[in-house]
Amino acid sequence: MRVGAPREIKDNEYRVGLTPSSVAELAQDGHEVLIEAGAGQGAGLTDERYAAAGARLVETADELFASADLIVKVKEPQPREVALLRPSQILFTYLHLAADANLTRALMASGACCIAYETVTSPGGGLPLLAPMSEIAGRLAPQMGARFLERQEGGMGVLLSGAPGVPPADVLILGAGSVGQQAAAIAMGMGANVLVADRNTDALRRLSATLGPSVRTIYATRAAIAECVRRADLVICAALTPGARAPILITRDMLATMKRGAVIVDVAIDQGGCCETSRPTSHSDPVYTIDGVVHYCVTNMPGVVPRTSTFALNNATLPFVLALANKGWRAALRDDPYLRAGLEMAAGVVVSAPVAATHHLSFTDAREVLNG
Repeated sequence: MRVGAPREIKDNEYRVGLTPSSVAELAQDGHEVLIEAGAGQGAGLTDERYAAAGARLVETADELFASADLIVKVKEPQPREVALLRPSQILFTYLHLAADANLTRALMASGACCIAYETVTSPGGGLPLLAPMSEIAGRLAPQMGARFLERQEGGMGVLLSGAPGVPPADVLILGAGSVGQQAAAIAMGMGANVLVADRNTDALRRLSATLGPSVRTIYATRAAIAECVRRADLVICAALTPGARAPILITRDMLATMKRGAVIVDVAIDQGGCCETSRPTSHSDPVYTIDGVVHYCVTNMPGVVPRTSTFALNNATLPFVLALANKGWRAALRDDPYLRAGLEMAAGVVVSAPVAATHHLSFTDAREVLNG
């Protein structure tokens, strides 16, 4: 099979779908690997390293998309890339379709087989391809919050750790999953007062057992969230419903009660965001302010640390890439129910129930597509 990794073209996205070591693994199995020239440069991976690993360098995305059977990316395809997709081609990347009706319909029209990293599952019920980027985004969230709490960045001028005689900042984290746990650990390490809210009491117990009594937890009723948001200096939104739109936890009315200069870091923005006033931003224009509250809603947060993120992502995706390349998508998905959970659409039909429900589209069972 021909496997291709194009250069990412989303704003300030420097990750790449395949590392040289991943290329070498694919080449060892007899596959031809195409890498767009300069694709790994932002992550410190030179064209020479790719060539030495066995890749064939191509000059343009047009050439790569026209030749490759399997496209391995990082972020959802941009309009110019969607136009290059063709029927039966395999696209393996983050998609987050529940938050983007236009992309969903465009991919349906392409006829490509679209498999989303974020909905591939594991025997333990986790999301193994989302986890590494969730962990990195969770660790970045307090950093970004601390930055935009600075006065010159539009914040109230509060230091997370406080100072002798001055109390630390109050950080509220909505969601006790992977993102929330990582964010809590980093925020606590920075000296903040940390409160984590969730409706899953088992998740709150696990977080307390991991981080100890210094982290406070609360059951996330609407009334509790409203009160905690009012007091917070920094709110990190980390709630996720796999494959579906993120729940709205902070309403516009709640926003109006927040401190002027407080900051919201909405890590769930890829899935639509947890704040009613959240909208996607980019690394080149990361924040905006509503009712005096700074909103940071960058949709590709881990892209700011592309080298770390690229290697962490490849460690997780490589076994699945090899399975798709070695078996073809139908056989690979029939053999592996966990990879099959990542299938969003194929041959122009939607096979993800959450995506179909969100966008009011017809749903087709994956088994019909795989046996077709």
